[in-house]
Amino acid sequence: MAEEASPAGLAEEKAERRNRYAAVVAALLAMLLGALDGMIVGTAMPQVVGELGGADRLSWVVTVYMLAIAVSTPVWGKLGDMFSRKGAFVVTVVVFVAGSMLCGAAQDMNQLILFRLLQGIGGGGLMVSALALVGTLIPPREQGRYQGFTSAVMGLAMVSGPLVGGVITDHLGWRWCFYVNLPVGAVALLLIAGLRLPWLPRRGARVDYPGALLLTAAISTVVLVTTWGGKEYAWTSPVLLGLAAVGVAACAALLVVERRAAAPMLPLTLFKSANFSLITLVGVLLGAVMTSAVTFLPILAQSARGTSATGSGLLLLPMFAAQVAVGLVAGRFITATGRYKILVLAGGVFMVLGTLLLGTVGAGAGAVVQGACMAALGVGIGLLTQTTVLLSLQSSPVEDLGAASATATLARTLGGSLGVAVSGAFFARALGDAVPAGGGAAASEGGAALGPAVLDGLSSAARDAVLDGTTQVFLFIAVLAVVALAAAFLLEEVPLRGAPTAEGDIPDEDNSAAPSVPGTKEVS
Repeated sequence: MAEEASPAGLAEEKAERRNRYAAVVAALLAMLLGALDGMIVGTAMPQVVGELGGADRLSWVVTVYMLAIAVSTPVWGKLGDMFSRKGAFVVTVVVFVAGSMLCGAAQDMNQLILFRLLQGIGGGGLMVSALALVGTLIPPREQGRYQGFTSAVMGLAMVSGPLVGGVITDHLGWRWCFYVNLPVGAVALLLIAGLRLPWLPRRGARVDYPGALLLTAAISTVVLVTTWGGKEYAWTSPVLLGLAAVGVAACAALLVVERRAAAPMLPLTLFKSANFSLITLVGVLLGAVMTSAVTFLPILAQSARGTSATGSGLLLLPMFAAQVAVGLVAGRFITATGRYKILVLAGGVFMVLGTLLLGTVGAGAGAVVQGACMAALGVGIGLLTQTTVLLSLQSSPVEDLGAASATATLARTLGGSLGVAVSGAFFARALGDAVPAGGGAAASEGGAALGPAVLDGLSSAARDAVLDGTTQVFLFIAVLAVVALAAAFLLEEVPLRGAPTAEGDIPDEDNSAAPSVPGTKEVS
């Protein structure tokens, strides 16, 4: 007969369970903060301009935020690895909340841009610190049961963000689009305050300042080129070509510096794992497909059937609902079986199927067929969103969980920027001269401003050009989905790390002696 657990053992088990739940809820709140912010704030921009003026600088409110997030993401991950993952989480939430409070109190457009920079610096660490924190407490084999909630949170943010932003802006004013972050951040901090996770002692290695500067330069050029290309400047302009040259030089120098650094900001040893390199590639492609789809699906709906902006948003519900549902199921499957490659492959297949159908029959299809195509795409995105993060953490040493989660997050972010830039170029080329001045300007912005008001005034030829443009976009991202599926086939399924050993049920954050991932194939 199995030996019954002692009262002390049961109490310790309950305390450990509460500890995990507190960490997961705090992490989910942090992710919700980051996911909701961009969607809520976007709806308030007309009111912001009406009160603060500075319409000519409005684009910087978005650009500087995106740039700060992309640049700070790997820095937060590395700082968490070197010093304290709990500390990094607390600081990033505090910085984000402080930036939100200052944004809400801004008195002119310049102040808002400056405070959005601070908010973005904090926002760059929300997802990274949350993932690293959960990865420290919960081994990959058991993370599946919790990661379904992550998919639910992200889907909730995508569906409800614009609606919540509109309600807040209409009834409370645009400043509350920022102030709403304060209570959510406060609850996350209260939950994390009692978390039983030892703080890391300072390690002997120095902060890799050269690597941080070069990585910042490389990321900044990617974000600025993809944000400005075809909008602020022509793709062949000296400004963009110069930025691209700086980016290439920074990447080359970064590879040299990081090979020699004692504690590199971007540990190149992570990419010795074939699985880590492959899943990072899948993450880049996933970001490109997902961001392009969310950008151009409303245009497809509005132009094909004259759907309103609200209607096109509701039409996206099948994709988001499928994404959330499959995330919950996939997490339980991974926890129960320890298998994950089949989910990556299935995600790739559904993503190829959804994008290909939207690019071939989506424009002329009815609501039911379009909804089914979007649901197929949502299934693929949901499966891959789960597994890319899980495999990034699984394929890295325990001491580099922060850097691994930062790389996974950054890969998806940069993939989204590149994907929308290239998709926007395809779309703009298809429109050509068929769309009048207002529509042409919208097209040059990646199609995001091509709303119902503009579409209603288009001629039949111009509307056909819009449909042709969206078709080209979805065929392009279908090619990206095929590449992601090919990369998934090359993954090697190795056993997921199990629960911590009896010597330490809660991993000590001083992981300098932590073992690397066993069984992971390395690339010479």
